[in-house]
Amino acid sequence: MRVGLNATCFNDRPSGAKQRFLGIYGALFRRCRDVEFVIYEPADCRVGAWFAGEPNVRARRTPIPSSGRLRRILRGAAWWRRALREDRLDLFENFHLPMVKAPACPTVLTMHDVRDGLPGSPPVKRTLYRAILRRALRQSAHVITVSSRMAEELRAYDPACRVTTVYNGLDPEPFRSVTPADAEATRVRLGLPRGFLLTVGHLEPRKNHVRLVEAVALLRDRGMPVPLVIVGNDAGEGAAVAREIARLGLADLVHIRTGVGDTELAHLYALCAAVVFPSRYEGFGIPLLEAMAARRPLILSDIPVFRELTEGQGVYVPADDGAAMADGIAATLASPGRQRGLVAYGDRRLASFAFPALAAEVEQVYRATLAGPAA
Repeated sequence: MRVGLNATCFNDRPSGAKQRFLGIYGALFRRCRDVEFVIYEPADCRVGAWFAGEPNVRARRTPIPSSGRLRRILRGAAWWRRALREDRLDLFENFHLPMVKAPACPTVLTMHDVRDGLPGSPPVKRTLYRAILRRALRQSAHVITVSSRMAEELRAYDPACRVTTVYNGLDPEPFRSVTPADAEATRVRLGLPRGFLLTVGHLEPRKNHVRLVEAVALLRDRGMPVPLVIVGNDAGEGAAVAREIARLGLADLVHIRTGVGDTELAHLYALCAAVVFPSRYEGFGIPLLEAMAARRPLILSDIPVFRELTEGQGVYVPADDGAAMADGIAATLASPGRQRGLVAYGDRRLASFAFPALAAEVEQVYRATLAGPAA
């Protein structure tokens, strides 16, 4: 069997989609030695080199850049038609929209979220995105998505689409191998306080940092000045978060760190008192797994996907109520027993997100797709 992977959306920048690709598909290549994989890599990143040494993987360079939707479409239109006919694939998988449909074999689509189709998106962008998504769902022989909640959202766009949930995964070792000395050295170098709350996610509206900053201010006003460290790059909400920090007089309590590397991030998880994940919308939420791997207690916004991933056994706070968010944080920090229970649950739950098991689920999707709709 020959499987093509449209990896032209990946580059050297960190992302949850990239982490999933490295972990699950690296395990898939090792699992399926009888399958030849062709990685179609972008013009600006050697994606194939990430899997150097895998004998059943070859990379094919494309003229398509990893970013810029219009440039990607213009440079790829004629190239894809020729390349996919030449390569005689049995299956072709996409990891982004607009989807490229293979002309002579089934096409699989992986979807992480549908944020651009939500009501808060600009109307023209939202309308265009929804049309592109519906067309992709109709053209896909099978859709893989990252949570059951996301599967429901996709079926709302196309009830007939064939969709399977394969969770994101995580290798816990980088978080479990942190030494106290190394973590403390990172804390000192970054100029951070001890015992801070940690939140991880780029600064964009759906991540809800402004409401979390409000909760920190309320805790301070109640006599509980808990520091907060926000790890993430600006994605449109940085100025609003900075204004809220200044308005509430929290410059000494709230610290924003950008450009944090993987090793530093593992150290910050080890140092924090708890992880707060206040998002209004997620397709999954990999920081949730990172907190479990680091054995830190989690405080989550009360959205369906977080209840799914933690099986209803977490601490949940309303995403749009700063006072209730502050209450949840305070109650968790005040209860060592509750913290131990959350950590113990996370240890058990993390086994569900092991890359080899998830790779086996992707393989099952491939083989079921090749067997046909009745399989």
